[in-house]
Amino acid sequence: MKKSVFSQWIAVLLFSALVGWVSVSIGKAAAMGKGNGAPAGDQADIEAVRQLGRDMGDAMVAVDIDKLNQIYADDWASVGASGKIITKESVLQNFKSGKDKLVSYELGPIDVQVLGDVAVAHGRVTEKRIRDGKEVSGEALYMDLLRKRVGKWVVVRSAGVMVKAGN
Repeated sequence: MKKSVFSQWIAVLLFSALVGWVSVSIGKAAAMGKGNGAPAGDQADIEAVRQLGRDMGDAMVAVDIDKLNQIYADDWASVGASGKIITKESVLQNFKSGKDKLVSYELGPIDVQVLGDVAVAHGRVTEKRIRDGKEVSGEALYMDLLRKRVGKWVVVRSAGVMVKAGN
């Protein structure tokens, strides 16, 4: 029980730090004249980022490693609930090997903020997932930091926290 509470505390702390970092980055970009600070962005970019989130879930369910390889930037990283850094290579390997299996998912609304070539997407997802042979299903909050590179949006950082464990 203590480990679970501690892990959730660490995840919330890291999630808060990412939100703060993104806010500062967006503020700096606005100050440099790249945006007006308005909570919007180009509607086509907003929809492209939302679609990328749906594509990511679909690719995980289908174990489409090629698609996931395109969605995650080569320098993508996240911090897991254990506090360990997770890389693109490890995520792809875990799906490829079957160590991580997303059986199904349902996305809630995805809020997207776009400022130039940077975007932040956050929302809620309910997943049926098996990791290391154990069910780890539930409801999570997540945030992805994306960057437009060579005309395509890619996920460069992610953070999330489980808010409701389920079966």
